[in-house]
Amino acid sequence: MPPAGRGGAAFAPATSPAAATTTAAAPACLGARGPAGFAGAPGSGSSAEPPPPLPAGSAPAAPSSASEPRPAPSPLPAPAPHRPPAPSQLHRFNKMAGSVAKRDALKIEDGHLNNSLGSPVQADVYFPRLVVPFCGHIKGGMRPGKKILVMGMVDLNPESFDISLTCGESEDPPADVAIELKAVFTDQQFLRNSCVSGERGEEQSSIPYFPFIPDQPFRVEILCEHPRFRVFVDGHQLFDFYHRIETLSAIDTIKINGDLRLTKLG
Repeated sequence: MPPAGRGGAAFAPATSPAAATTTAAAPACLGARGPAGFAGAPGSGSSAEPPPPLPAGSAPAAPSSASEPRPAPSPLPAPAPHRPPAPSQLHRFNKMAGSVAKRDALKIEDGHLNNSLGSPVQADVYFPRLVVPFCGHIKGGMRPGKKILVMGMVDLNPESFDISLTCGESEDPPADVAIELKAVFTDQQFLRNSCVSGERGEEQSSIPYFPFIPDQPFRVEILCEHPRFRVFVDGHQLFDFYHRIETLSAIDTIKINGDLRLTKLG
């Protein structure tokens, strides 16, 4: 027996003609078992037949689920009709609102105004309702640093209105008037005066302009300083009025009369 060679061919097993034939036929079998060939068993010699073709002009049948009718959506519930509150509820709401308004109207503090001036002093004005003629109490009286605020609306066809700071509410004998401001629309004047022990002082009338307009809002501020009152209208200083009453703490009442409507006091 000849010796085995060193080449790789010496280690290959012998192949018989029948095996070679089988090996050569394998690719054909594999080709029949491709992705489409899994329908039939390999080597059985049979394959699945394709479905018969559809007649010309016909469409495939739709799935049975598509032909079934869908249930109609349930309608949304109708909104509940609006029911107005019962008269008893309206009465209770109005009573509560009136109580709150009355409580808030009993006391107004102008601390925000005095804080803007750098003064810790507050002027408290007590009053039941903002009606004209009006009379309210200034807690503790006037002193330097206190400011009285009057906000309102002039009537449509006004003649005059006046704002006074007095020493009490007495009418007989009349209380001393520390300062009386009187707006006269016919003459376009803003007058100021005082009345001490029943005698009126010298009236002052000089102003740079008349600040009030019919049917328009206004804001009057009376600032108390050591020697005088300073009067502002809508943020503009109009004039000074020097004190004619020495005891400032005795000035504890504010009175308002005339053709105007009040909206705020402080």
